[in-house]
Amino acid sequence: MGPLLRLGILMWRLVHRPPSRRVAIAMLAAVGLSVGLVLVERYIGWPEALRTERMPLRRLAL
Repeated sequence: MGPLLRLGILMWRLVHRPPSRRVAIAMLAAVGLSVGLVLVERYIGWPEALRTERMPLRRLAL
């Protein structure tokens, strides 16, 4: 199932069976946080301390 079909199904469910106020606020907070993180990363940049770098795996010597 493609992502746009999943989004369409979610939107259909939200229109036909609206969530409670508490769930709606939680969903809006999650979307707002996601958009905020994208805007910070795009326009301000990501702090160097929060970057993830690949660490080499240490092998156990037998």
